[in-house]
Amino acid sequence: MTKRRVGVIGTFVWDVIHGRDVRRAPVEEWGGITYALCAFDAALDDKWEFVPLVKVGDDLASSAWDFLRTLRRVAPDATPIAVPYPNNRVELFYKDAERRSEVLTGGVPGWNWAGLVPLLRNLDALYVNLMSGWELDLPTMQLLRQHFRGPIYCDLHSLVLDIGEGGLRTPRPLADAAEWCRCVDFLQVNEDEMSMMARDPMALSAMALAAGVSALVVTLGARGAVYFAAPTFSRLDDLDSARVHALSATSGPVRTALVSAEPARDAQGGDPTGCGDVWGATFFSHLLRGDIMTDALHAAMRAAARNVEHRGASGLAYHLRGELSPT
Repeated sequence: MTKRRVGVIGTFVWDVIHGRDVRRAPVEEWGGITYALCAFDAALDDKWEFVPLVKVGDDLASSAWDFLRTLRRVAPDATPIAVPYPNNRVELFYKDAERRSEVLTGGVPGWNWAGLVPLLRNLDALYVNLMSGWELDLPTMQLLRQHFRGPIYCDLHSLVLDIGEGGLRTPRPLADAAEWCRCVDFLQVNEDEMSMMARDPMALSAMALAAGVSALVVTLGARGAVYFAAPTFSRLDDLDSARVHALSATSGPVRTALVSAEPARDAQGGDPTGCGDVWGATFFSHLLRGDIMTDALHAAMRAAARNVEHRGASGLAYHLRGELSPT
């Protein structure tokens, strides 16, 4: 049976994590898109496989390929593309369980349309996580929306982060936020990212849903997440009607609610790195499986809580499935 395929755009990042555990030296391990890949591996059903559309610096390409070999639902023809640049590396300095600073080094370039378009063949859905913030620029994203008719999920992530002296990532307002919203069906942001796009969640939801987003989710850390859904959207089968509704002059009540977070068993001593990425990939996976949105939201909350109980991305897919990890 031919499996359906979800493409995953993001960046492999080598993390150096400070302050995750004050009793230990900094931890080094894979980060970036690897958390989302593990979540897809755990949450997709047998009808789906994922295709990483990623570039990796040639200094870490072999290690990235070794990581992909540990995953079950990665497409057999998938491979990271090695590029002659140093791979992206991030130093994370945790201030508390939800606040951190980031310093980025490395130079893996983003995609242009000519390089990306051959990779879109045979894809049924697309998940975009802007780990570096330059995986796709707006003109490429607009071409992607114009030519790819499957569902597009976007985690805005570092698009609203600038790069200061020494690679320090600092917030920057997103002037063309509405144009980005027109390119996606599902949009995920956290509170800090939301504040770079609009004054509050209601203002962002009004802009996003008017631009054609079917569901906007603002993640709130330990408080859960707030969602805003178009009047006609409840599950993926509703996507075409939701798109038509967004283009029409009619209106209806936007559905919104706070979904509480699932408590982690080791919230104090756990690892919050990658929680948003696991959350989003799990949410989208359950939509692809045919779940209604509210069930997908609760599945994402459970997966994020399980992520806190596991340190790093190595072996994470096993942990999310409730299995013993070989690592």
